[in-house]
Amino acid sequence: MAWTEVSIGVTRQAAAQAELILEQLGALAVTLEDGEDNPVLEPGPGETPLWPSVQVRGLFEAGVDRGRVMTVLQAVPGAERPGNLRWHEVGDQDWVRAWMDRFEPMRFGRNLWIVPGGMSLPKHAKPQDPGHTEIKLDPGLAFGTGTHPTTALCLEWLDGQDLNGQVVVDYGCGSGILGIAAALKGARQVICVDNDPQALEATASNAARNGIADLIHCRMPDSFRPTPAGVVLANILAAPLIRLAPVISSCAASNGRIVLSGLLEEQVESVVTAYRGECRENHVEILDGWARVELQRH
Repeated sequence: MAWTEVSIGVTRQAAAQAELILEQLGALAVTLEDGEDNPVLEPGPGETPLWPSVQVRGLFEAGVDRGRVMTVLQAVPGAERPGNLRWHEVGDQDWVRAWMDRFEPMRFGRNLWIVPGGMSLPKHAKPQDPGHTEIKLDPGLAFGTGTHPTTALCLEWLDGQDLNGQVVVDYGCGSGILGIAAALKGARQVICVDNDPQALEATASNAARNGIADLIHCRMPDSFRPTPAGVVLANILAAPLIRLAPVISSCAASNGRIVLSGLLEEQVESVVTAYRGECRENHVEILDGWARVELQRH
């Protein structure tokens, strides 16, 4: 199978924004590389070293709408520089090898794990986590893998929740990773909404891989009708979170919880303001400059 890759050169400060946009556009994988020749030595445990100049690469299926990708990437500072956005074809074996080299099982919270296809949970984890939850991901449909701080924040929140019998909406589902985690945690029905057919295809495939296809219902926004859900998840960018506030709020039942992510720390107030008429703010969590906001519907 053929793949195509877009690359964009950005500053260290803009790298996280470029990474998140590529994930939201449906990139199968996003990698960050040194844009020049600036070695980063001995990063601390758990740190992601970044260079002053970063090359951010997003891998897509060959039929991706390049015009849409390039238009949305214009929001990234420096994208307008001539020749800064480049495309090239990637061989199938190179992609699979790169994916397997990059990822390994990852834990979020105490008991929630993402396990790439062909791998198993580390032996040392099983005695410590007898009630663990495993999300299996297909490396061929792996965008939204939990490596970005916004996804990690949402997965950590889900790990601490009792979702048994709940209806959950995952608005802007991407790979479906959050909705799948909710289903594996006991939700009786999860509605995954996205405006990208490739995202819904990835969600359905990953749901089947995890044995919960009957619990996951995929919808395009124009065919989705707000559902009184106990939990609503929306890991998208700040601007659409604000624009979609009436729709996302209407998905939650009275006293239902709404978890928003994909926004920077400095964007929290403007996003919360958009929801204030329908919701009250419960908690804000920050990770690497990115935020997770928990609201409760009146």
